[in-house]
Amino acid sequence: MATTDAVRQRLDIGGMTCAACSARVQRALERTEGVDQAAVNLMTNSAAITYDPERTSPQQLIAVVEKTGYEASLPADEFAAARPAADAHAHDHAAAALARKAMSSLAVFTISMLLSMVVAEAPHGGRNAADDLLMRLMHPLTAVVLAIPGVAAVSPGAWRVVLLLLTIPVVFWAGRHFYARAWSAVRHGGADMNVLIALGTGAAFLFSLATTFFADWFIGHGLEPAVYYEAVSGIIAFILLGNFLEERAKGRASDALKRLMRLRPASVRVLRGGAELDIPVEELRPGDEFRVRPGESIAADGVVVEGRSTVDESMLTGEPLPVARAAGERVVGGTVNRTGALRVRVTRVGADTVLARIVRLVREAQETKAPIQRLADRVAAVFVPLVVVLALLAGAAWLAWGPPPAYLHALVAIVTVLIIACPCAMGLAVPTAVMVSTGRGAEMGLLVRGGEALQRAEDIDVVLLDKTGTITEGKPQVVETMLAPSAPVAVPDTWWLLRFAAAIERASEHPLAEAVVNATGNVDLPPAEDIEILVGRGVTGQVEGHRVAIGSEAMLAALGIDATPLAARARAAREKGATTVFVAVDGALAGVLAIADPIRATSADAVRQLTNLGIQVVLLTGDRRDTAEAVARQVGIDRVEAEVSPEHKLDVVKRHQAEGRRVAMVGDGLNDAPALAAADVGIAMGGGTDVAMETASITLMRGDPRGVAQALALTRRTMRIIRQNLGWAFVYNIICIPIAAGALYPAFGLRLTPTLAAAAMALSSVSVVSNSLRLRGFGK
Repeated sequence: MATTDAVRQRLDIGGMTCAACSARVQRALERTEGVDQAAVNLMTNSAAITYDPERTSPQQLIAVVEKTGYEASLPADEFAAARPAADAHAHDHAAAALARKAMSSLAVFTISMLLSMVVAEAPHGGRNAADDLLMRLMHPLTAVVLAIPGVAAVSPGAWRVVLLLLTIPVVFWAGRHFYARAWSAVRHGGADMNVLIALGTGAAFLFSLATTFFADWFIGHGLEPAVYYEAVSGIIAFILLGNFLEERAKGRASDALKRLMRLRPASVRVLRGGAELDIPVEELRPGDEFRVRPGESIAADGVVVEGRSTVDESMLTGEPLPVARAAGERVVGGTVNRTGALRVRVTRVGADTVLARIVRLVREAQETKAPIQRLADRVAAVFVPLVVVLALLAGAAWLAWGPPPAYLHALVAIVTVLIIACPCAMGLAVPTAVMVSTGRGAEMGLLVRGGEALQRAEDIDVVLLDKTGTITEGKPQVVETMLAPSAPVAVPDTWWLLRFAAAIERASEHPLAEAVVNATGNVDLPPAEDIEILVGRGVTGQVEGHRVAIGSEAMLAALGIDATPLAARARAAREKGATTVFVAVDGALAGVLAIADPIRATSADAVRQLTNLGIQVVLLTGDRRDTAEAVARQVGIDRVEAEVSPEHKLDVVKRHQAEGRRVAMVGDGLNDAPALAAADVGIAMGGGTDVAMETASITLMRGDPRGVAQALALTRRTMRIIRQNLGWAFVYNIICIPIAAGALYPAFGLRLTPTLAAAAMALSSVSVVSNSLRLRGFGK
């Protein structure tokens, strides 16, 4: 359990290559005094740590990581102007370096394969070419090589030296980092993918080296002087190729986050001292004013001071249509000004802006782990030592029961098992899907708070939709004014009815009160005195010497006022979805105001989409039941929870949970905060408000209830991809390790070679990342 004053720290981790790496770093951090939680992500090469600052510090956490044999550093400013370009350059540089090494190694591997066939077919070549599937495939090309004059005359010993010279650059240049990292892991008491690669290729290389220089000794003892240089270069080549494809796929997986980070411009045209100056965006301060021309990105959150335009907010909200903005309206940094020039006053900069909070939430979401990953983490913790044991057992079996030369078969089996079992796919199965999913969600205006929220959302079977601001626009309007047949003399017409009501309601912050005031245009409203609020019923006060009461029909009954003359018309208005407010003046019924909150145009479609997902939709509101049921009928909702106060929404959530249902609560993130927090998944339609983004599991950046169905569909698709990835990672090892050990040889005479094992291992990692990348097309 985290302490109340715990802080969160992110570290960049370098040198991790597989699930065993990330699991080892995470264990070390979790065992550190003062650390409450730690999540190490192989995909993002980062660690998210919650710790007690009185017991440890970022520098001590970095030291803990370094003691495990990996690099660690504090992250750079994500919003520095040059950060996106620097990240892209570093990524491109890493991918290009891997590509060069992979292509060079593949060229050496191809040449080595041909020369190995020549050696194998010569007397005392030392290998039976028929044992290797790749050699069989290369046989026609080998015939061409042997046809070259002088080639057949070269001794096998000379060819072995040539093969050694070709392999040395592959081992000591292209594959050098495998051995360096393996040594670091072993030196720090760990074992990871690099250890398996180093053991496998190292054993093959050293055996081939001994055969090259002591071939006569092998021949003299009746042993075949076999070399496996082509296996060494092939293993390294295919693993490097897999790393390159994986690196490129990782770059595509993080594209959404990079695009968000690039939304903020590098410079801004600020107004200071009567002049316009171009300054770096980092130098903006609240209160500054800047100009935005058509086509330019808005540099920071602010309020339009001058001008009128349309603004493209699609990258933040997913809303494809530009929205109109004029003086007095808010704009968000990172959005694009389309048609007119604007002058904007800065309200928030840097980490306080909506864009910065979105990037931070997406980053944190990508660093968190879904509960489903715990199984992979537990397996990864013991995987490498287990593979070494299995490889040695396979070698021992070939020595005991294999055909001659048994020692060669044993060596091949050991190397093949070590290579094919690298746990890369296992470590990438979950974080790649979470990373792509949260990135794609952010592009659509859906902020999902990490892997745990994704997994919980998958099982939702009930969605509680708050009416105001979710099903409706959240902007109530007076749609009908009814004057009583025998209204008091002080209320000669509907204007005076509105005037008296607005004078009382002007002091209230209730949305219905605001609708009444807006209906008058807030013009010529007299002051109200002796205001008395009757909780849950209405309000009374004195206006221009007249006693005014506004509230429910029950309130008027309690005051001894007969509301019967307008009861039928009020009921008819409620049946159309309006809320009715009764007004009495000087102890007599004056009239009724019908107030309606327009239903969003997309609400019915949203309910239909949720129903198609097999989810029951419940309308939750504090309105009277007849009003709530009228709204429910219009949007296709069958079940209504009406007359529920904000504090009792939490009880509704708990009641559904007690029935064994998995509940999603959808609200505006303000008065719904307790219910949002208690629900299995809280979904806030907050448009980026602080409470919404910090309280809910999922935040919809635009006011479209269809986003609820999109978010839940995205989580289901993501969890399906995660299970496919994990299934492939586990099945791959369950099937391939026995085959690599030689399980098919007794019955079919088939066995896997180290080179093919390397290709299969690389393909397994790439397939997991590629499968996750399918989430990029969600909703398109």
